[in-house]
Amino acid sequence: MHVTMTPPPSPTAPADEPIRALEAASDLLKALASPVRLGIVRELSEGGKYVHELVAALGVSQPLVSQHLRVLRNSRIVTTRRQAREIQYHLSDDHIAHIVLDAIRHAQE
Repeated sequence: MHVTMTPPPSPTAPADEPIRALEAASDLLKALASPVRLGIVRELSEGGKYVHELVAALGVSQPLVSQHLRVLRNSRIVTTRRQAREIQYHLSDDHIAHIVLDAIRHAQE
């Protein structure tokens, strides 16, 4: 009788975990991999904000905030709503705020 032993699944990479989910998570973390983008997400976790509000809260230039917002929009982390002549930015998902706020808290420990 021949018995084939299969190794147990790794706790960090379950055997049934589709690679696409891991790639999507990697893409999400790459999109967040900037102090300015983390700051934007932290600010938006409190609710929608306009660019000038983000500039004031983060203490960086308007072009820099706009550049990082573009990355966050392209990654579908941030959505927009037009309010008269301005665009208000919002998080597309509250889970993103939890990820970022938990990471910030963890880094401060």
